[in-house]
Amino acid sequence: MANARKFFTPDQQKIVTDAIAHAEKQTSGEIMVHIDDKCKEDVLDRAAYVFELLKMHKTELRNGVLFYVAFEDRKFAIIGDAGINSKVEEGFWDSTRDIVIDHFKKGEYAEGLAAGVKKAGSELQKYFPYQKDDVNELSNEMSFGSDHDKKNDE
Repeated sequence: MANARKFFTPDQQKIVTDAIAHAEKQTSGEIMVHIDDKCKEDVLDRAAYVFELLKMHKTELRNGVLFYVAFEDRKFAIIGDAGINSKVEEGFWDSTRDIVIDHFKKGEYAEGLAAGVKKAGSELQKYFPYQKDDVNELSNEMSFGSDHDKKNDE
């Protein structure tokens, strides 16, 4: 799983993590980006597994959002926890996905993820505004498949 970490340069990772930090200054929501090399199962099933693996379902308001990418298999998904899914309008995740994929088609992977993160942050802000006593419950750093499990390596 060495490739996933190498797919994004440090500068590209910074573009994504800066977008996460900026978005999370507007909302109490939590946003994470996870990168795998491959996804040998349904992309939404894998994203849900990673969501749980990263303990995103443990946020106080159930307002976590995961951007999941399996770059070698060209699979991408966005999933939100129950708290945010109960609030956003129908089609929100599809429109966010489309923004990201438009960038991906141009080879702009970091920029695409950053644009999607910013859109998710704006939507989260409506329903979960930033509180002055907000605690950052999850890391803003990108996560990579080899950091967390071997399930997808099999």
